[in-house]
Amino acid sequence: MTVYIDPPTWPGHGRMWSHLVSDVSYEELHAFAAALGCPPRAFDRDHYDVPSAYYERAVRLGAVEVGSKELLRRLTEAGLRRRRPPRRDAAAVVAPS
Repeated sequence: MTVYIDPPTWPGHGRMWSHLVSDVSYEELHAFAAALGCPPRAFDRDHYDVPSAYYERAVRLGAVEVGSKELLRRLTEAGLRRRRPPRRDAAAVVAPS
């Protein structure tokens, strides 16, 4: 059972954010996030967005600190990476005749 967290270097909504992932399962990730106090809405396809205020607690609970590239590598190698679907270009959509 391993959950990973990258440093809080991602800005958004007036805060800095980390990403929390599992290299085992989404079930493991959801359980860890719940224990950390992350709301379900913080889950984004394959990771949790975690505010910097939660970072130290996540590490104390057992999250392994890794860089962002390493976090992505572990997530991808575990087969748990869920990419965002390509955006449909509104101009390319043809209206029915």
